[in-house]
Amino acid sequence: MSENLLSVPLGAPETLLDDEPEVREALAGAIGFEVDEVLEQTVGRFPASSLAWATLADRALARREPIQAYAYARVGYHRGLDALRKAGWRGQGPVPWSHEGNRGVLLALYTLRRAAEGIGESAEVVRLTEFLDGADPSAAAAIEAGER
Repeated sequence: MSENLLSVPLGAPETLLDDEPEVREALAGAIGFEVDEVLEQTVGRFPASSLAWATLADRALARREPIQAYAYARVGYHRGLDALRKAGWRGQGPVPWSHEGNRGVLLALYTLRRAAEGIGESAEVVRLTEFLDGADPSAAAAIEAGER
């Protein structure tokens, strides 16, 4: 019998990742004609940051480049899994959007889901939706409302 890693046991502890103010500050500088360059430099400076990768993926989606977006978001997703596991997450439990440090990994999940949809990976979209909703059911709505 296989265990459903997306089901949350009662009382599972929240996972709270470290905040990345230096990444957020670098990303805030991505304006105007230098957006792509700043985003790439930020990923180069902070390659373990889900937030940096997710932002780069979001930019690729805005340019209608779903393959590139999928690749960037996939890296952000895996970097997020690494960070979650390092913080004690064991494949299940809440990862609240309200905690600033968690937003990068949740944004990477959300962006990967959008990119997967863009390339027709419907099974992946379902899996990522379940993962995102299991981590924090309010995250997708917060992202869609422009909370970053």
